[in-house]
Order: sequence, then structure tokens, then C-alpha cells
Amino acid sequence: MDIIIVIATHKKYQMPEEDMYMPIQVGKAIKKDDLYEGDNTGDNISAKNPNYCELTAMYWAWKNLKADYLGLAHYRRHFCNNDHFLGIRRGTLKKVLSFEKASELLKKYDAILPQKRHYWIETIMSHYEHTHKIDDLLKTREVISKIQPDYLPSFDKVLKRRSAHMFNMFVMKQNIFHDYADWLFSILFQLEKEIDITSYSSYEARVFGYISEILFDVWLDKHQINCIELPVMFMDKQNWAKKIYKFIKNKFSSNELNSVDNEGEIKRVRAADIR
Repeated sequence: MDIIIVIATHKKYQMPEEDMYMPIQVGKAIKKDDLYEGDNTGDNISAKNPNYCELTAMYWAWKNLKADYLGLAHYRRHFCNNDHFLGIRRGTLKKVLSFEKASELLKKYDAILPQKRHYWIETIMSHYEHTHKIDDLLKTREVISKIQPDYLPSFDKVLKRRSAHMFNMFVMKQNIFHDYADWLFSILFQLEKEIDITSYSSYEARVFGYISEILFDVWLDKHQINCIELPVMFMDKQNWAKKIYKFIKNKFSSNELNSVDNEGEIKRVRAADIR
């Protein structure tokens, strides 16, 4: 079984040693330091890295690699070899998904996905509003309605959920991955034409990376592929108290909430009107 998991990275870092892992230096077209093989060869969108984040590595893998299975991980985040990993602990290279374990799982499943992250006190849509520019998400819906209308019910359904597959991490059969990448980038490239990000901060300028995390579940809802979920390990120490505080602060600092009505139509309403 031929498996390649590209690891998106922008700096030198500890990497798994197994041959199936392939570190890819993202944004290499605009950052000339030579750390790993870059996303700037062949057919690529390396120069878009400030806006597309790890998706420039995903695009490069889609256009330039061939394998039975292709995947994406991050230098700071990896699939865990043990499905009982406790997420609050710091990960180690010894616990990163192995070729042996991946092969065993992919004999039974078409894809390996990260365990869902749960947002117990809000929906995916309200979480996006509290952390990013909601108009970009509304514009995404418009784009889907124009170029991929069959996915609109799934889009509206996903926004009402309280959990999601985050981080743009996966390992998939090549043909499934190609179908997904073709769909995803058709939407993001059109969205790029329709929103003006010239005044965005460097954080908000990563908009296409943020939107893609939601779109992943939209595509999964539509296709219902045979998959298994594994825990994701954080290789750096995480300040969970700070993360939880920021999450709650964002939740209650917004003046507006968004909801998706029963007909799937997105509408904006003031929080004061929801009692």
C-alpha cells in the first residue's frame, strides 16, 4: 500500500521518520529559506500561502503526487496511533500514526479523519461569527448556490451543527482526495474573486484556510464516505486555560448572532431579539 502524508510546515521542526511522511515547506515562493521540499514546484499556489495556509501544501499534493492514499498533517498536529489518546496531553513522535496502523485502517476504510471538535455552547456558524468575519461565510454560501447548488442543503446543515472536523487533516484514497480537492478549490478560487481582503489583518487574511475547514464537513455530509476518526495530537504544549477563556470571551463579545432557519436560509438577527 502506497501512502503519502504531506506535513505542512513553515519552519524546521521534529518530523516523523517513517517514509510515508513528507514535510512540505509552505509558502516557499515568498519565503526563500530552504528548509524542506517546497510547495512552489510544478503546478502550485505557493504564493497564496498567507491566505490559504496549509491548503497550499494540499494543492501541491493534489497536482504533483501520486499514491494509493494521500493525506495532510501539520508540523504541530498529527494523527495519533492510539485511538484513546487524551487530547489535553502533549504528543510525542512515538505516538504519531504509523504506516503499519494506517495500512491496517485503510484496508477497512476509505479515509482517516480527525475526531470532531465540539463547540458545546454554540453552532459552527455562531462560532465563526465570533472569531472571524461573518460576511465571508455568507458570501461562501452565495458562491455555492451559484456553482455547486447541490451542496447548499449540506452547507446549511453543517452551519447548524455544534461539532466539526477541524485542521484540514485527512488521509484518503487518491481518487476521493482528487474529487474533494477539485470541488474545494473551485469554490475557494471563486470566493477569492468575490471578497476584498486588502484591508484584512494577517490573521483575517487566512480566510480561505478558515472557510475550508467548514467546507470539508459540507463535502463529507454530501458524500458520506466510509471513514474512521482518530485523535489529533498537539506537538507543542497547549495553554488550554487561555484557549477556553478566549473561546468564552469571543462567544459573548459579539453584538450579533446568526442563525439558519428551517428552510436553510441564513439570516442575521440582533442578540437582543433572541430571548
